[in-house]
Amino acid sequence: MKARPGHSTHRLVYLSLAYGFVGLGAIGAILPVMPTTPFLLLALWAAARSSPRLRFKLYRHPRYGQSLRAWHRHGAVPARAKLAACLLMAVSLWVLWLSGAAPFVLTTVALFFTAVATFILSRPTHTTQPDDPRRCNLNR
Repeated sequence: MKARPGHSTHRLVYLSLAYGFVGLGAIGAILPVMPTTPFLLLALWAAARSSPRLRFKLYRHPRYGQSLRAWHRHGAVPARAKLAACLLMAVSLWVLWLSGAAPFVLTTVALFFTAVATFILSRPTHTTQPDDPRRCNLNR
């Protein structure tokens, strides 16, 4: 069977993105100012297009796997993550205000943060049942 032209190139790009996002997520696990889960969600997205093995490893990760599966299957965001995201956006806006940012910048950032917070808060907090990492469906 012949490979499609450009198929291996696309796979390599997605694989590079997946591992790059895993790296950024690892940095975020160490540095408090950088998020972890959004980068792992992006890694999961890229791994789904390039490496079923990496996707499976991310789903089965002991610390982040449950959150990744809950997001993928139910669009759920844990209450702690919702609180952290909203607090960090509020602190960021406050720091911008204290630093004397232009009113246009403050308004734009406030509107953007409001939209993001609305989306985050509209997501379910809990899934109906705990997901078993051994039952990860790689075909989804």
